[in-house]
Amino acid sequence: MKRSIVASPAAWLVWGAVIIFFIGLAGVIGSVVVNSFGVRWFDSWLPEEYTTGWYGQAWDEFTLLPVLTVTLIVCLLVAGISVLVGVPAAYVLARRSFPGSRALYLLFLLPILMPPITYGIPLATVLYKYGLAGHLSGVVLANLVPSIPFVILTMTPFIEQIDPAVERAARMCGARTRHVFTRILAPLLIPGILASCILVVVRTVGMFELTFLTAGPDSQTLVVALFYSMSAAGIRAQQSVDAMAVIYSLMMLTLLVLALRFVNPTQLVARVKEDQY
Repeated sequence: MKRSIVASPAAWLVWGAVIIFFIGLAGVIGSVVVNSFGVRWFDSWLPEEYTTGWYGQAWDEFTLLPVLTVTLIVCLLVAGISVLVGVPAAYVLARRSFPGSRALYLLFLLPILMPPITYGIPLATVLYKYGLAGHLSGVVLANLVPSIPFVILTMTPFIEQIDPAVERAARMCGARTRHVFTRILAPLLIPGILASCILVVVRTVGMFELTFLTAGPDSQTLVVALFYSMSAAGIRAQQSVDAMAVIYSLMMLTLLVLALRFVNPTQLVARVKEDQY
Protein backbone atom coordinates (compact mmCIF):
# COMPACT_ATOMS: atom_id res chain seq x y z
CA MET A 1 0.00 0.00 0.00
CA LYS A 2 1.51 3.30 -1.08
CA ARG A 3 1.39 6.34 1.13
CA SER A 4 1.03 9.74 -0.43
CA ILE A 5 3.06 12.40 1.30
CA VAL A 6 1.41 15.80 1.08
CA ALA A 7 3.30 18.68 2.63
CA SER A 8 1.39 21.40 4.43
CA PRO A 9 1.37 24.97 3.05
CA ALA A 10 3.61 26.07 5.90
CA ALA A 11 6.20 23.43 4.96
CA TRP A 12 6.12 24.56 1.33
CA LEU A 13 6.67 28.16 2.44
CA VAL A 14 9.62 27.16 4.63
CA TRP A 15 11.24 25.08 1.92
CA GLY A 16 10.60 27.80 -0.63
CA ALA A 17 12.25 30.40 1.61
CA VAL A 18 15.25 28.10 2.16
CA ILE A 19 15.62 27.47 -1.59
CA ILE A 20 15.37 31.19 -2.39
CA PHE A 21 17.96 31.97 0.28
CA PHE A 22 20.47 29.45 -1.09
CA ILE A 23 19.86 30.55 -4.67
CA GLY A 24 20.54 34.16 -3.65
CA LEU A 25 23.63 33.13 -1.68
CA ALA A 26 24.95 31.10 -4.61
CA GLY A 27 24.32 34.05 -6.91
CA VAL A 28 26.27 36.45 -4.69
CA ILE A 29 29.22 34.07 -4.28
CA GLY A 30 29.15 33.13 -7.95
CA SER A 31 29.21 36.76 -9.07
CA VAL A 32 32.25 37.46 -6.88
CA VAL A 33 34.09 34.40 -8.21
CA VAL A 34 33.25 35.16 -11.84
CA ASN A 35 34.17 38.85 -11.44
CA SER A 36 37.57 37.86 -9.98
CA PHE A 37 38.37 36.31 -13.37
CA GLY A 38 36.55 38.77 -15.62
CA VAL A 39 38.17 41.50 -17.71
CA ARG A 40 35.12 43.39 -18.99
CA TRP A 41 31.63 42.79 -17.64
CA PHE A 42 28.99 45.30 -18.71
CA ASP A 43 25.35 44.65 -19.64
CA SER A 44 25.84 40.92 -20.12
CA TRP A 45 25.30 37.72 -18.15
CA LEU A 46 29.00 36.79 -18.24
CA PRO A 47 32.25 38.71 -18.70
CA GLU A 48 33.53 39.19 -22.23
CA GLU A 49 37.04 37.93 -21.37
CA TYR A 50 38.68 36.03 -18.53
CA THR A 51 42.08 36.26 -16.87
CA THR A 52 43.86 35.12 -13.73
CA GLY A 53 45.90 38.31 -13.56
CA TRP A 54 43.68 39.85 -10.91
CA TYR A 55 44.97 37.35 -8.37
CA GLY A 56 48.56 38.35 -9.04
CA GLN A 57 47.58 42.01 -8.83
CA ALA A 58 45.79 41.45 -5.52
CA TRP A 59 48.81 39.54 -4.20
CA ASP A 60 51.12 42.47 -4.99
CA GLU A 61 48.76 45.38 -4.32
CA PHE A 62 47.57 44.20 -0.93
CA THR A 63 50.93 42.62 0.06
CA LEU A 64 49.22 39.34 0.84
CA LEU A 65 52.40 37.45 1.71
CA PRO A 66 53.06 39.47 4.93
CA VAL A 67 49.34 39.43 5.74
CA LEU A 68 49.13 35.65 5.33
CA THR A 69 52.32 35.26 7.38
CA VAL A 70 50.83 37.31 10.24
CA THR A 71 47.58 35.35 9.97
CA LEU A 72 49.46 32.04 10.18
CA ILE A 73 51.54 33.17 13.18
CA VAL A 74 48.49 34.45 15.05
CA CYS A 75 46.54 31.25 14.34
CA LEU A 76 49.38 28.97 15.47
CA LEU A 77 50.00 30.93 18.67
CA VAL A 78 46.31 31.15 19.56
CA ALA A 79 45.69 27.47 18.79
CA GLY A 80 48.78 26.29 20.71
CA ILE A 81 48.13 28.37 23.83
CA SER A 82 44.42 27.55 23.78
CA VAL A 83 45.12 23.80 23.67
CA LEU A 84 47.75 24.00 26.43
CA VAL A 85 45.30 25.81 28.71
CA GLY A 86 41.97 24.44 27.52
CA VAL A 87 42.67 20.69 27.49
CA PRO A 88 43.67 20.46 31.21
CA ALA A 89 40.71 22.68 32.11
CA ALA A 90 38.37 20.44 30.09
CA TYR A 91 39.82 17.39 31.85
CA VAL A 92 39.07 18.89 35.27
CA LEU A 93 35.50 19.74 34.26
CA ALA A 94 34.95 16.29 32.74
CA ARG A 95 36.48 14.22 35.56
CA ARG A 96 35.99 16.25 38.73
CA SER A 97 32.66 17.05 40.33
CA PHE A 98 32.80 20.05 42.64
CA PRO A 99 30.35 22.75 43.78
CA GLY A 100 29.89 25.36 41.10
CA SER A 101 31.30 23.26 38.25
CA ARG A 102 28.17 23.80 36.16
CA ALA A 103 28.27 27.55 36.77
CA LEU A 104 31.98 27.61 35.90
CA TYR A 105 31.31 25.76 32.65
CA LEU A 106 28.58 28.22 31.72
CA LEU A 107 30.95 31.08 32.56
CA PHE A 108 33.41 29.67 30.03
CA LEU A 109 30.63 29.70 27.44
CA LEU A 110 29.93 33.43 27.79
CA PRO A 111 32.72 34.61 25.42
CA ILE A 112 31.36 32.19 22.81
CA LEU A 113 27.70 33.07 23.21
CA MET A 114 28.17 36.84 23.51
CA PRO A 115 28.93 39.00 20.45
CA PRO A 116 32.67 39.74 20.44
CA ILE A 117 32.11 43.48 20.15
CA THR A 118 30.41 43.58 23.58
CA TYR A 119 33.59 42.65 25.40
CA GLY A 120 36.03 43.54 22.63
CA ILE A 121 35.92 47.31 23.23
CA PRO A 122 36.71 47.17 26.99
CA LEU A 123 39.28 44.44 26.34
CA ALA A 124 40.99 46.56 23.68
CA THR A 125 40.94 49.53 26.07
CA VAL A 126 42.80 47.52 28.71
CA LEU A 127 45.30 46.20 26.17
CA TYR A 128 46.00 49.71 24.85
CA LYS A 129 46.41 50.97 28.41
CA TYR A 130 49.22 48.49 29.05
CA GLY A 131 50.80 48.91 25.63
CA LEU A 132 49.88 45.47 24.31
CA ALA A 133 47.40 46.44 21.60
CA GLY A 134 48.67 47.51 18.21
CA HIS A 135 51.12 44.62 18.19
CA LEU A 136 51.02 40.90 17.52
CA SER A 137 50.81 40.16 21.25
CA GLY A 138 47.61 42.18 21.60
CA VAL A 139 45.95 40.33 18.72
CA VAL A 140 46.90 36.95 20.23
CA LEU A 141 45.71 37.89 23.73
CA ALA A 142 42.39 39.21 22.42
CA ASN A 143 41.72 36.08 20.38
CA LEU A 144 42.54 33.84 23.36
CA VAL A 145 39.48 35.14 25.23
CA PRO A 146 36.96 33.20 23.09
CA SER A 147 39.39 30.51 21.90
CA ILE A 148 40.24 28.93 25.27
CA PRO A 149 36.55 28.45 26.19
CA PHE A 150 36.00 27.08 22.69
CA VAL A 151 38.67 24.43 23.27
CA ILE A 152 37.07 23.56 26.61
CA LEU A 153 33.67 23.22 24.94
CA THR A 154 35.14 20.99 22.22
CA MET A 155 37.38 18.80 24.37
CA THR A 156 35.01 18.07 27.27
CA PRO A 157 32.85 15.61 25.25
CA PHE A 158 35.97 13.85 23.94
CA ILE A 159 37.32 13.36 27.46
CA GLU A 160 33.95 12.18 28.79
CA GLN A 161 33.88 9.44 26.14
CA ILE A 162 37.07 7.86 27.57
CA ASP A 163 36.38 5.27 30.24
CA PRO A 164 37.85 6.43 33.59
CA ALA A 165 38.73 2.78 34.27
CA VAL A 166 41.63 3.18 31.84
CA GLU A 167 43.13 5.87 34.05
CA ARG A 168 42.53 3.88 37.24
CA ALA A 169 44.24 0.85 35.74
CA ALA A 170 47.26 2.95 34.78
CA ARG A 171 47.50 4.42 38.29
CA MET A 172 47.25 0.93 39.81
CA CYS A 173 50.27 -0.02 37.70
CA GLY A 174 52.23 2.87 39.22
CA ALA A 175 51.78 5.58 36.62
CA ARG A 176 51.77 9.13 37.91
CA THR A 177 49.20 11.74 36.90
CA ARG A 178 51.61 13.33 34.42
CA HIS A 179 52.32 9.98 32.78
CA VAL A 180 48.62 9.11 32.66
CA PHE A 181 47.87 12.37 30.91
CA THR A 182 50.78 12.29 28.44
CA ARG A 183 50.99 8.54 27.66
CA ILE A 184 47.42 7.32 28.14
CA LEU A 185 45.02 10.19 27.53
CA ALA A 186 46.98 12.26 25.00
CA PRO A 187 47.10 9.54 22.29
CA LEU A 188 43.37 8.92 22.76
CA LEU A 189 42.61 12.65 22.58
CA ILE A 190 44.59 13.35 19.40
CA PRO A 191 41.42 13.55 17.20
CA GLY A 192 39.82 15.95 19.67
CA ILE A 193 42.97 18.06 19.97
CA LEU A 194 43.28 18.27 16.18
CA ALA A 195 39.62 19.23 15.91
CA SER A 196 40.05 21.90 18.57
CA CYS A 197 43.12 23.33 16.84
CA ILE A 198 41.40 23.47 13.46
CA LEU A 199 38.23 25.01 14.90
CA VAL A 200 40.28 27.62 16.78
CA VAL A 201 42.19 28.42 13.58
CA VAL A 202 38.89 28.79 11.70
CA ARG A 203 37.55 31.08 14.41
CA THR A 204 40.74 33.13 14.56
CA VAL A 205 40.96 33.59 10.79
CA GLY A 206 37.35 34.79 10.74
CA MET A 207 37.49 36.85 13.96
CA PHE A 208 37.14 40.39 12.67
CA GLU A 209 35.98 42.40 15.69
CA LEU A 210 38.69 41.50 18.22
CA THR A 211 41.48 41.59 15.64
CA PHE A 212 40.30 44.89 14.18
CA LEU A 213 40.20 46.53 17.63
CA THR A 214 43.68 45.38 18.66
CA ALA A 215 45.70 45.06 15.43
CA GLY A 216 48.30 47.53 14.24
CA PRO A 217 49.69 48.17 10.75
CA ASP A 218 52.02 45.15 11.01
CA SER A 219 49.64 42.79 12.84
CA GLN A 220 46.58 42.65 10.57
CA THR A 221 45.14 39.28 9.70
CA LEU A 222 43.58 38.52 6.34
CA VAL A 223 40.01 39.45 7.29
CA VAL A 224 41.10 42.87 8.62
CA ALA A 225 43.26 43.49 5.56
CA LEU A 226 40.26 42.63 3.37
CA PHE A 227 38.16 45.20 5.24
CA TYR A 228 40.79 47.90 4.81
CA SER A 229 41.15 47.10 1.12
CA MET A 230 37.40 47.63 0.70
CA SER A 231 37.21 50.88 2.69
CA ALA A 232 40.56 52.55 1.96
CA ALA A 233 40.71 55.70 -0.11
CA GLY A 234 41.77 55.55 -3.71
CA ILE A 235 40.68 53.80 -6.90
CA ARG A 236 41.07 50.03 -6.99
CA ALA A 237 39.87 47.49 -9.45
CA GLN A 238 36.90 45.65 -8.01
CA GLN A 239 38.21 42.44 -9.57
CA SER A 240 41.36 42.50 -7.42
CA VAL A 241 39.27 42.99 -4.27
CA ASP A 242 37.05 40.09 -5.33
CA ALA A 243 40.15 37.98 -5.94
CA MET A 244 41.28 38.70 -2.38
CA ALA A 245 37.81 37.76 -1.11
CA VAL A 246 37.96 34.46 -3.04
CA ILE A 247 41.35 33.66 -1.47
CA TYR A 248 39.90 34.32 1.98
CA SER A 249 36.79 32.21 1.27
CA LEU A 250 38.84 29.28 -0.04
CA MET A 251 41.01 29.38 3.08
CA MET A 252 37.95 29.32 5.35
CA LEU A 253 36.26 26.56 3.34
CA THR A 254 39.37 24.37 3.48
CA LEU A 255 39.67 24.80 7.24
CA LEU A 256 35.99 24.03 7.78
CA VAL A 257 36.18 20.84 5.71
CA LEU A 258 39.20 19.71 7.74
CA ALA A 259 37.41 20.52 11.00
CA LEU A 260 34.29 18.55 10.06
CA ARG A 261 36.43 15.46 9.50
CA PHE A 262 37.35 15.40 13.20
CA VAL A 263 34.38 16.82 15.07
CA ASN A 264 30.63 16.33 14.96
CA PRO A 265 28.79 19.65 15.42
CA THR A 266 25.69 17.91 16.81
CA GLN A 267 27.82 16.53 19.64
CA LEU A 268 28.78 20.05 20.69
CA VAL A 269 25.19 21.30 20.45
CA ALA A 270 23.98 18.41 22.60
CA ARG A 271 26.63 19.23 25.19
CA VAL A 272 25.53 22.87 25.35
CA LYS A 273 21.88 21.85 25.76
CA GLU A 274 22.77 19.48 28.61
CA ASP A 275 24.57 22.29 30.46
CA GLN A 276 21.66 24.67 29.97
CA TYR A 277 19.34 22.27 31.73
